Amino acid sequence: MARSISGKSRSKPRSAKSSGAKGASGAKGPSDTRLPSRDEVLRFITDNPDRTAKRDIAKAFGLKGGDRIWLKDILRDLQDEGLLKKTRKRLLRPGALPHVVVLDIFSRDASGALLARPAEKDDQDEGEGPLPLVEIRTQKGGKAAGIGDRVLARVFPTESKDGPAYTGRVMKVFEKRRQNVLGVVRKSQDGGFRIEPVERTQRELVIDADYLNDAQDGDLVEVEPVSGGRYGPSRGKVTSVIGSLSSEKAVSMIAIHAHEIPHVFPDQVIAEAEAAEPITLSGREDWRDRLLITIDPADAKDHDDAVMAEPDPDEKNRGGFIATVAIADVAHYVRQGSALDREALKRGNSVYFPDRVVPMLPERISNDLCSLREGEARPAMAVRMRFTATGRKIGHSFHRVIMRSAAKLSYQQAQSAIDGNPDDRTGPLLETILQPLWDAYGALRRGREERQPLELDLPERKILLKEDGTVDRVVVPPRLDAHKLIEEFMVQANVAAAETLEAKRQALVYRVHDAPSLAKQEALREFLQSFEISLARGAQLKPAQFNAILSRVRDTEHEQLVNEVVLRSQSQAVYAPENLGHFGLNLRRYAHFTSPIRRYADLIVHRALISALGLGDDGLKPEEEARLEETAALISATERRAMAAERDTVDRLVAEHLSSRIGEEFDARISGVAKAGLFVQLPDYGADGFVPVSTLGDEYYIYDEARHAMVGERSGRGFQLGDSVSVRLVEIAPMAGAMRFEMLSKPDKLPGSMKSFHKAKGRRGSSQGKSRRASQSRRR
Repeated sequence: MARSISGKSRSKPRSAKSSGAKGASGAKGPSDTRLPSRDEVLRFITDNPDRTAKRDIAKAFGLKGGDRIWLKDILRDLQDEGLLKKTRKRLLRPGALPHVVVLDIFSRDASGALLARPAEKDDQDEGEGPLPLVEIRTQKGGKAAGIGDRVLARVFPTESKDGPAYTGRVMKVFEKRRQNVLGVVRKSQDGGFRIEPVERTQRELVIDADYLNDAQDGDLVEVEPVSGGRYGPSRGKVTSVIGSLSSEKAVSMIAIHAHEIPHVFPDQVIAEAEAAEPITLSGREDWRDRLLITIDPADAKDHDDAVMAEPDPDEKNRGGFIATVAIADVAHYVRQGSALDREALKRGNSVYFPDRVVPMLPERISNDLCSLREGEARPAMAVRMRFTATGRKIGHSFHRVIMRSAAKLSYQQAQSAIDGNPDDRTGPLLETILQPLWDAYGALRRGREERQPLELDLPERKILLKEDGTVDRVVVPPRLDAHKLIEEFMVQANVAAAETLEAKRQALVYRVHDAPSLAKQEALREFLQSFEISLARGAQLKPAQFNAILSRVRDTEHEQLVNEVVLRSQSQAVYAPENLGHFGLNLRRYAHFTSPIRRYADLIVHRALISALGLGDDGLKPEEEARLEETAALISATERRAMAAERDTVDRLVAEHLSSRIGEEFDARISGVAKAGLFVQLPDYGADGFVPVSTLGDEYYIYDEARHAMVGERSGRGFQLGDSVSVRLVEIAPMAGAMRFEMLSKPDKLPGSMKSFHKAKGRRGSSQGKSRRASQSRRR
């Protein structure tokens, strides 16, 4: 895509409509009326963050017909030049905040106004500058907030040069942070006890023996700070003993506490769940004789989806089939505005740790009334989908039913039966249930191959624990056709849900995945050039282009590296009330429908289907529709919170497991490169550690961002993302999940040209000079 050197549009205005925006004085069209200038378009986007979709800008300036093509070109030019970035369907100035954002209130200014910053950095913002400052304004009758609160707010840019860049209006105050401290009991030399906090920002507390609550040295505990004297150390009392720090339960509790994940259901929520009663047939289709089965992990406790397949009897669709997916009807039990609903929204999703689940819903709902147990009648939302023999969907219909699962199978059981080794359980099901499912999957697989979603090959690791809750080993479970079958059935059901709701013009929350940003595309393009692989410019990228790149490096020494870098180039999937499509799956519309037991987004989609199709009085209410933007932001944030907590727990578990092995050597793979050093992952354990740049060797190393490498200034040899290396463990902090390593491998010659290296070397400024002097000082 050629950039405009002069700053002008790549195409001339086609029409001469007058601008509907105040003060427009831009380019003239053929009939001598004015079109907005580039500066006016940018100013409008800056001043109106809630009206930055292309149609909003066109409406503001009164652009119609051919003028819209001109506007499209202008906006594309501005993105190419880095003056705009696209997020979902809206445009933002680089570094600008979206209109709705999660903020942390951290202070007050001299006038007493609350000050906040974004809780998370935009994953498309590659800069390292400070996060923008937001002044929180409280309106009369509005939501009250204070220092330490995390809030969801609408933000608006200000004209201030020195003060906050935005003002914000609070939409929702998240639950107040608990005052209790999580820490480990340590016995002092004088026989007393103190608490070593898990979070480094918290101070140690002294615990009197009377306040230990039977806690022992080395126990992980929750402590309530108590008031002490004016002088001396702060004091506290143990409110609960979680257990020994060496147990996995304690490690997952650290993550739960650190990420403020609600894990105890309020009494009102439990009471509401316990009062729920089993469903009756009234108002539902009776599907109890259908041959629906569940296929899940062997250790699954809840079963929220069941499947079946059969040949399509329609002669016009020869070789086609009907695939049915039935999903637990959570909406029947979790009514909008109830205590169950409020708690589910606060949690957003279930959180999965190696030995426990923090569920979105109480067990009475998730593991009992809504779990599609074998042989028990359960309510479900079902979709019947008709496919051709080539896997093209030609129709679908939704039904509210009562069903009875014919069998509960594990992935391994189902796969073994298809592979010719049925057991007593699967043998009778092979011809009537399993073989039709695999026949249907064969067609769906052909459709998937035609669609060409993004096919990254990155293995997922699973931690296996001993009986005492400590790490036994880390494995990469085999990827079976049984897994792929269920995955593709669920994808198609999610597509059907989105299509139905769009056709009915019913508001919903989509699962959206934007194409890689232009900045990330350019970084990936520069990286691939070092392997003499080109990435097209101009035309909108498709997953198939990435798949072609991955295919070129398959079974080569660079396969892992290129897969990692392509993954890092992708945008983050989020929830949104506006449809942006799903780039990774290569789908125009997509919504989460298949897991309402563990994801609130799916519950919204179920309610939307109930409303759109007239399937009951427990559908999506107008007040819930009005809050969909807020809800989408909330559940996107809780999803990121869950992922971070799960990752932190794995790091702490492995750090504890390896704490007695300081000084040992390990095989590792470079999983990240930064100015400060190298991140390395231990393939046998799936956890990360760090190698500081100052310890790499005698020469000075330069960070080559384009090649994801650290390169020696004199030799030109170095270390690159994806390299296999040997490292020695030199320091470990189990509670923080942090490990520091020493590099044992020698730097190697890197692939590709040195162009990007010399660019990086030339950009080295005063900050890198300081870093170099500091590292040399440490070596001396």
